Amino acid sequence: MPVTPEVQTVLDFIAAAEGPPRDELDPFELRQGYAALGAIESKPEVASVADHVVPGPGGDIPVRVYVPTTERGPRPVLVYFHGGGWVIGSVETHDGTVRALAAGSGVTLVSVDYRLAPEDPYPAAIDDALAAIRWVVDNAAELDVDPARLAVAGDSAGGNLAAVAAQELAGGDGPDVRFQLLIYPVADGTMGFPSIDENAEGYFLTKATMAWFWEQYVGDGDRTSPRVSPLHASDEVVAAVAPALVITAEYDPLRDEGEAYAARLASAGVDVTASRYDGVIHGFFSLRDMVPEGKAAVDEACEALRTALA
Repeated sequence: MPVTPEVQTVLDFIAAAEGPPRDELDPFELRQGYAALGAIESKPEVASVADHVVPGPGGDIPVRVYVPTTERGPRPVLVYFHGGGWVIGSVETHDGTVRALAAGSGVTLVSVDYRLAPEDPYPAAIDDALAAIRWVVDNAAELDVDPARLAVAGDSAGGNLAAVAAQELAGGDGPDVRFQLLIYPVADGTMGFPSIDENAEGYFLTKATMAWFWEQYVGDGDRTSPRVSPLHASDEVVAAVAPALVITAEYDPLRDEGEAYAARLASAGVDVTASRYDGVIHGFFSLRDMVPEGKAAVDEACEALRTALA
């Protein structure tokens, strides 16, 4: 099917406002533009929002904790990693999305402001992600959360970090992750799946931009390392990870690699739901106010969290 009328309106707006190609901008300019897009999201009410600082391997990591209700805990907890190609994005750009997940699921959300490339390339982001997860578990009593009902989530590059973290924690000394919410995740650094070329231009995220993001994050490093490409992890590691919901979009360069990762989980015996939304683009999950499929995907994610973390 073609893109939906609502998505076409979004694409027309982006085309009218766009300057140079995103892969030709410097990171500072790109971050400014992305922050402006994030500002159009609505911000659902939650009981409380508080900023904290987590000790990390490269310095302090800012995190933001969203408590959905005033009811007594301990509640399930979801650690969320924002998208943006490991180069852009922040807890501010994803404030509305995280609020919507917290309000809809009843789960406490911890949104992580991990270090960004190119100032801090791989492995800074994944090291910060793991440090934040461990901090949440170590401080569960103070956060009024239940460490036995821990989930990880993220969109795009954040979905990559969530998937990699789930693999590393499953194969190491924990803590145990009970569920993964992977929203159009980056799963394969080879950029070799058909959707990369089928949706290379005209749908917000482009092939050229994705290649530029990879260059900033990994440079000349090994893009097939499981720490950057979860699709390339061993069968043993994949079989050990938590159940997952993997959400993809029809007109997304990352569509096929996300679905390939879901298929890999399923073939390893992991309980996984692969949910493709047709007629929409990368980023639609954050467009729930304008795109009906975005709201439907958020609702699906919230229901999955309630069920998995009950």
